[in-house]
Amino acid sequence: MSEWFHTMTLWLEANPQWLGASIFIIACLECLAIAGILIPGTVVLFALAVLAGSGSLTLGETLLLAYFGGLLGDAISYALGRRFHQNIRGLPFLRDHPEWLSSAETYFQRYGVASLLVGRYIGPLRPMLPMVAGMLDMPLVRFILVSVIAAAGWAVAYMLPGWATGAALRLPLPDGFWSAAGIVAGAFAVMLIVMIQSSLRDQRWATASTAAMCAVLLTALLIGWQQLAALDQGLMALVQEQRNSALDTAALLITGLGNFDTQVAAGVMLTVLLLLCRRYSAGLFVGCCMLFTALANAGLKLLLARARPDVLLQPLDTFSLPSGHSSAAFACFLALGVLAGRGQPPRMRLTWMLLASFPALMIALSRVYLGVHWPTDILAGGLLAGTVCAACLAFLQWRIPLPALSPRVWWLILPATLALLGGVSAFALPEALEQYKY
Repeated sequence: MSEWFHTMTLWLEANPQWLGASIFIIACLECLAIAGILIPGTVVLFALAVLAGSGSLTLGETLLLAYFGGLLGDAISYALGRRFHQNIRGLPFLRDHPEWLSSAETYFQRYGVASLLVGRYIGPLRPMLPMVAGMLDMPLVRFILVSVIAAAGWAVAYMLPGWATGAALRLPLPDGFWSAAGIVAGAFAVMLIVMIQSSLRDQRWATASTAAMCAVLLTALLIGWQQLAALDQGLMALVQEQRNSALDTAALLITGLGNFDTQVAAGVMLTVLLLLCRRYSAGLFVGCCMLFTALANAGLKLLLARARPDVLLQPLDTFSLPSGHSSAAFACFLALGVLAGRGQPPRMRLTWMLLASFPALMIALSRVYLGVHWPTDILAGGLLAGTVCAACLAFLQWRIPLPALSPRVWWLILPATLALLGGVSAFALPEALEQYKY
């Protein structure tokens, strides 16, 4: 296997015109029933992403090829399950390994739609779950909607690290970049593992420990951000190299969702709507999360007084650490994720938190792309929001768990919030196009 892998890598280096097709095909096979278990798709995709990042493909091209390849693998797997139903157990390889199908079937029946979102990141389950969804007659429209969302997160998670590694090897990065990147990545990995394990075990102190871990990492980041200058400069160079007019417009629309006025309006509206629906504890939770996060962010910015990156033609006057857009977005969406997970089993709660983090992460990354925040600024903003939200939740649930919201309440607050965020962002786009010139 290692000899084959080495031969493939050398051939693609000599024939880069086939790299795009290779990414699409391997992504499809990695998400294809049975084939995804037999091939080392994760390793191969990482290697292909490294080659793409070395200058053969842009980040957007790499992600799109993996995304559509994964969607095709999902579609074929679903069609196989829908065509053969229970007779699929007699297909080659499944006759000899019935546990592949039975484990995926059990997981799907237990967690439903969430299994397709979370199972996407679990190697043995990823290629089997779409086939099980078809076998158990999951509605086609629902499957397509879930697959479109799941494949997007999967493509970013599996291709971005490899592409960034290839680009980093190509560019002249500052000394100390790799050591700083390893320390930060290791610290976040340990925190996430501990948080996930404590949540899955449904431990009483899970929320309080999450607040403590976020606070510790945030403190370390605020104290040592100057020692991470090589990481900030290297990542900023990688990101700024990818800028183009089409991505600029998309980034401006996304970043508008995290503007101060937008987030204040969203926080006030959410809190008021929840109070009017007599969901007093939920309204108090959302209001406290967003208010305390905003106050802490403003205080830390004035205390640290860190200058923004020198990218814009007209630099913004305010300081950059922590990122206000990042902290506000994570506070808003994490609060919604917490409320969505009330009354759910641990895996579902984690699924809702994962989904809630995605739009907040997009807003945070847009700030680095536009050149108005360093990468450590948005990390600090996310950690600040995580600390405040977890602390507020632990305090409010000290005696009585936060109750779940009814579907009627969600049908009121969710469309209103999305409409407000989208409307304000689109309205502010002309001004933002002038403000964020580089």
